[in-house]
Amino acid sequence: MNTKTDEGINKDILSEVLNGLNKVPKILPSKLFYDKSGSKLFDEICELEEYYPTRTEIKIMQDNIKEMGELLGEGTLLIELGSGSSQKIRLLLDYIPGLAGYIPIDISSEHLLNSCKTLQVEYPNLNIFPLAVDYTNSFELPKIDIKYDHKAVYFPGSTIGNFTKQKAKEFINRIAKIVGPNGGFIIGVDLRKDKKILEDAYNDEKGVTAKFNLNILNHINTELKGNFNLDNFKHYAFFKEEIGRIEMHLISKVNQNSKIGNSVFSFKKDEHIITEFSYKYTLEEFENLAGDKFNLKKYWVDDNNLFSIQYFKKREK
Repeated sequence: MNTKTDEGINKDILSEVLNGLNKVPKILPSKLFYDKSGSKLFDEICELEEYYPTRTEIKIMQDNIKEMGELLGEGTLLIELGSGSSQKIRLLLDYIPGLAGYIPIDISSEHLLNSCKTLQVEYPNLNIFPLAVDYTNSFELPKIDIKYDHKAVYFPGSTIGNFTKQKAKEFINRIAKIVGPNGGFIIGVDLRKDKKILEDAYNDEKGVTAKFNLNILNHINTELKGNFNLDNFKHYAFFKEEIGRIEMHLISKVNQNSKIGNSVFSFKKDEHIITEFSYKYTLEEFENLAGDKFNLKKYWVDDNNLFSIQYFKKREK
């Protein structure tokens, strides 16, 4: 259970941020991108010409949605991690036969509840059980008072890439516990590709990704009583080919001090804060990563091999 300070600050998040800023190099948890402003900026990113993952994933879904729905199967209790604006889920909701219910999970409570209100109007007969938690840590599902045959987790986008490979494996192990017997797991996985395509996707000409990156500091200022000056930092993103990941950084433009509550952090000019990793996988690499707990049953890719959607079933002992 999350506890709060007298000022209403989440102690777990505060501790994670303070610990990260005391590391060398400094690091911030990427989940802090997604406050209300960050969630809106990410929705804008998804519409950008350079940012291929969202439109590519949606096209894959549109081309294969009937098969996806049939594989998920009758009586599914569908759990979506990082539901955001609930855009992609509409495709699945229309094609899963006899869908028992839907649990959208997102860290941004306000954004989640607003999306669910809209979704409930569009799907008045759908049982929706919103859950505002940090799904990157252990959590419990809400009590469900409906009958269902099995659970399936839907994890769209390429968010799995934000975990280190060890953390991704631990996360997949937790998913296996959540779905239980006969459980399913359908996930978006960004694929390894040309470096320029990757770097352009994180350095758009309109600068929306830069605003999204800088907003993590604004979120800290608002939620954790920080005093970061956003004008004193700049966005930087690049592909680290030898380990197969995009890295997103904020770079201090000047020598400066910033505070969070009573904690003071010094930044030298050109010092980096790492705000996001985004690992890119081959199909074989990801199958091996999930293979301890899940069997790969089906995968779908676009014509240019930019992105994949993969469907797994939980291994039975």
